[in-house]
Amino acid sequence: MLPKPCKLSQPNLFHNELRDMLDSRDPLIALADTINWGVFEESFEKYYSKEGRPAKPIRLMVGLLLLKQLENLSDENVVMQWKRNPYYQYFCGFTEFQIALPCHSTELVKFRQRIGKEGIELIFKSTVMLHGKKSEEKQVIIDTTVQEKNITYPTDGKLAIRMISHLHKIAKKEEVTIQHN
Repeated sequence: MLPKPCKLSQPNLFHNELRDMLDSRDPLIALADTINWGVFEESFEKYYSKEGRPAKPIRLMVGLLLLKQLENLSDENVVMQWKRNPYYQYFCGFTEFQIALPCHSTELVKFRQRIGKEGIELIFKSTVMLHGKKSEEKQVIIDTTVQEKNITYPTDGKLAIRMISHLHKIAKKEEVTIQHN
């Protein structure tokens, strides 16, 4: 079933809003405010049924996938870090600090399966578009100094084996019999 629509909430007397407690210059805050989350909700709502238990918010699931890639975390770790990190919670659309896990890590797997390759490509495409003209470079320079090269260096053993096989070919050609001792 589709996630429940977010209601505009009144200020809570007992809880501060995350936005007021966090550093507004943090890159995650800026990124959260830059991303057009509505695109994901419109695109992914077709994958949800009208009946049954409400799903987790699409922004939460997309946000967790983005955080997972940004921070190079596993599904389990991104869910655990979300619980501990108020910046992650704000990034995923929450206005108050939550003490419970947002979902089980297997729900991220199910979400990826639900949105499929198209959905993952949409998420990737929208993040690339955030970079504007920089993402449209015609030439990309890649430093390959760390990458493994397909080069073999001559060693004494390799040279000896090469020399022996070359001598065997000459002996065969000249019809010389070779005796092994």
